[in-house]
Amino acid sequence: MQGLFGTLAVSAAASGASTGSTFSQMFEGIIHFDWQFLIMYVIGGVLIYLAIAKDFEPTLLLPIGFGAILVNLPLQVVWGHDGEMGLLQVLYEAGIVTELFPCLIFIGIGAMTDFRPLFQNPKMAFFGAAAQFGIFFTMIAVLVFTKIFPEIGFTFEEAASIGIIGAADGPTSIVVANKLAPRLLGPITVAAYSYMALVPVIQPPVIRLLTTKKERMIRMEYKESKVTKSAMIVFPVAVTVIAALIAPGSAPLIGLLMFGNLLRESGVVERLNKAAQNELANIVTILLGITVGATMHHSKFLTPQTLIILALGLVAFVFDTAGGVLFAKFLNLFSKEKVNPMIGAAGISAFPMAARIVQRMAKEEDPQNFILMPAVSANVSGQIGSVIAGGVVLTVVPLLTQFIG
Repeated sequence: MQGLFGTLAVSAAASGASTGSTFSQMFEGIIHFDWQFLIMYVIGGVLIYLAIAKDFEPTLLLPIGFGAILVNLPLQVVWGHDGEMGLLQVLYEAGIVTELFPCLIFIGIGAMTDFRPLFQNPKMAFFGAAAQFGIFFTMIAVLVFTKIFPEIGFTFEEAASIGIIGAADGPTSIVVANKLAPRLLGPITVAAYSYMALVPVIQPPVIRLLTTKKERMIRMEYKESKVTKSAMIVFPVAVTVIAALIAPGSAPLIGLLMFGNLLRESGVVERLNKAAQNELANIVTILLGITVGATMHHSKFLTPQTLIILALGLVAFVFDTAGGVLFAKFLNLFSKEKVNPMIGAAGISAFPMAARIVQRMAKEEDPQNFILMPAVSANVSGQIGSVIAGGVVLTVVPLLTQFIG
């Protein structure tokens, strides 16, 4: 009998342990819930709100916001759990670390971009270069900031990666940060895409601060001339070769950007052109956005460095805008045909949003003032300029780091 009771006791104990284990598994998510998750849910919710309610770059902010919520679910099952990679980590390793997503998205951007306005007004290309000023200003600002507050600990390569936020070019920011500052990839990418979405909020105050009403009312004559098909086909090939010679690091991005444009201009692969503009661009945008959001785990995102990066990213955007506007004002000192200084603000890579903002502000001052086409010319040159600037950073910064070291 004693043996029987002993067996029953052991069986009951095992059953109780099994029940307790099952119970704990049922509520494992609640047990491992962290209050910091709530902060990230709010941040993700704000991004989703801006996408839906304010229509700020919804194709980017909506998946980024939801990705931020997914990666901050208890146990990180969507990212990885029990030593196994989850869905989002697979996407991150395959698409971000390898730079596949940023490069593929540039094919779609190239297929959507018409460079004819730049041919009509080639001097607008200078604004695409001038509007990259904020990148290098912010690099210097980060280094100075680190010198004053050494506990922050940004390296030279990380300073360059933060500065590239000012390019207003998400894919370029991802590529540069992935190579030079992988630990800061999350906040840098989120800052780049968020500020791209907030260009309509950021640029107008800066433009008004640096220009007078009279300057904003300057009208620009736009002369439309025929651009040959041969020129439009040679252009993407020539830009790819020249950019790769100047900044070899830009070759993957500029090459695929121009390949997409060649699909558009060739006129013989319309099916591929439409696929690049629609299916490819849409699919990669979804995957890129949700994967970027997945880099926003609270353990890496809720740090003092993240707040500093967000602040410095804003500085980069402001000084990119200021650099373009001030360059236009400088040209007006020597030019008979005055340039509306607002055109300089369109030299950033945020296409076509920056050009639309400039046109809207021009119409507010003078309903009959149409400067959209010159603004678009500066804007498309900014797309090329931002990628080349990123390539210069990727080429020069590692060499300087070795030299300084």
